[in-house]
Amino acid sequence: MFCNDFYKRFYVDEQAAEKIGFNPYYIEVESGLDEWIRMEGRDIIDLASNNYLGLAADIRLKNAIITAVEKYGASLCGTPVSTGYIDLFKTLEKELSDFIGLEDTVILPSCYQANIGLFVSIARKNDLVIVDRFAHSSLIQGAKAVGCKIRPFLHNDMEYLERLLKRSHDYIQVFVVTESVFSTDGTIAPLREINELCRHYNALPIIDDSHGIGVLGNEGKGILDAQNIHDFNGIYTASLGKAFANSGGVICGKKEIIKYLRYYCPHLVYSTSVTPSVLAGIKAVLKIIRNDSGVLKNKLYLYKNILYDSLVEAGFDTVSSPAPINSIRTGSRENTIATAKKLYEKGILSTPFIEPSVPINEGRIRFIAGINLSETAIEQGSEIIKRINQT
Repeated sequence: MFCNDFYKRFYVDEQAAEKIGFNPYYIEVESGLDEWIRMEGRDIIDLASNNYLGLAADIRLKNAIITAVEKYGASLCGTPVSTGYIDLFKTLEKELSDFIGLEDTVILPSCYQANIGLFVSIARKNDLVIVDRFAHSSLIQGAKAVGCKIRPFLHNDMEYLERLLKRSHDYIQVFVVTESVFSTDGTIAPLREINELCRHYNALPIIDDSHGIGVLGNEGKGILDAQNIHDFNGIYTASLGKAFANSGGVICGKKEIIKYLRYYCPHLVYSTSVTPSVLAGIKAVLKIIRNDSGVLKNKLYLYKNILYDSLVEAGFDTVSSPAPINSIRTGSRENTIATAKKLYEKGILSTPFIEPSVPINEGRIRFIAGINLSETAIEQGSEIIKRINQT
């Protein structure tokens, strides 16, 4: 066969899914993120999506999107440097900068693009990237794309990080890279300490706040507000497809670097602009969070605690987390998939993590209870979880 050896590279090992009789990935969804999610002809309790604040199907968000489509159409059919930089784009960047608390912001089609494009634009081969070993794939891939030296540090271990920083004087620029909320376990980075270490050793901190923006801080402003950091001299990225219930990603920081990225970040300059509907949706969510963040967060953490108690009562090996994320340790890929299957068959959609998302035999199943769910749905989900190991 022509190029037979080439195509053999792309084998996908589905033995565990075949053995269990369930593949938890790419299940067709037949609805939006309303109170119940429709899958394979039945209603499921959605404890899998990142719709933390339950705004993905909010009528205020829908109306804002419809209005934007009526004014601007479906697409700008151009990059931000050409026809894509509409007034809505400009005002939203200003609002996001003010909300996050940094000087300037640029919006890209996704945070994955933002993270990779950031490193491609600012890092050089003779630089060093020190990165938390549990950091998101996009951060790792971004550093790899440059070809610079990468050194992982033990998760949230500040002593280990400082030892690496002390030995980093041979590099022109050192970056310390981490996430705010780590999505599999819900642990939170000690960014205040990281920021101080970076200041002491002349390193640049880069923080991905994808699971923090809209959730952390008194007004949902994210990790900088939550840890009372007012002198952040680094670079901030975040997804707008989680608590912000839209799509796209941001890079925020000093005006000089954001201006540079506007012209030299290939993932921005050569990508069709974020659509007007998405920009309007983000703007609407920002207004909702400003007005209602206290109420939204109280309900979010109430739901999180109800689910946590049910997981403990059911006897799962539960990970304690300060973030609105619950997860359980499930070990092998077979046990992880089998547990996800059991939950799905009883009416709960969860998020199973197996390698390469987590180390081999360190599987996790994550639960996020968005506040679009009713108390009835949360109670039903809780009761299902409590009884799940009895069947």
